[in-house]
Amino acid sequence: MSPCQPPQSNEYLLLVRTSTQESQEQLQRTLPANTQFTVCRYLEDTVTRVSGFKRVEDANDWARYVKEIVGLSAYVLRPSATTVSTNIPSYNPQPLGEGYAVLVDYFNQPEVAGKLKQLLGSDVGLVSYGTRPYLLVVYTNDQSKANSTLRRLSDRGFLSMVVDSRRVTLLRPVVNF
Repeated sequence: MSPCQPPQSNEYLLLVRTSTQESQEQLQRTLPANTQFTVCRYLEDTVTRVSGFKRVEDANDWARYVKEIVGLSAYVLRPSATTVSTNIPSYNPQPLGEGYAVLVDYFNQPEVAGKLKQLLGSDVGLVSYGTRPYLLVVYTNDQSKANSTLRRLSDRGFLSMVVDSRRVTLLRPVVNF
């Protein structure tokens, strides 16, 4: 008997312990005619793998029915949480270009990004300047805007600086620490 296949990324499985031919036939009589099922091995048990549930609620309802009405042990398997999301942005560092960048040294304390976002009311990016990472607060061609932001941050105790943005590499436009 072959091992059971794991659930697809978009389905939930119902595994019912059916160690005898009689219990397998009893379960098959209970399931709707168009139900997809196979008998396979899960760990050390012989089970019937019932597939095709798109919603966890449906799989849980069937597990409860099989346990309470049919009298067989049933379990719901969820899709693996380690599936790779296709919404993950690719890593693509970019030089900022001409202008001014206001950077904050966050001393390897990611919570600083949240404090900056709350203070300024705008997103904060992650950049590399020299060989170190910094939080990017403002990127602008307006020197007075850069300097006023620097004063505001310095007044609130942040170690900040205005630098030539051509020497800054953008690692992430928005950080969510």
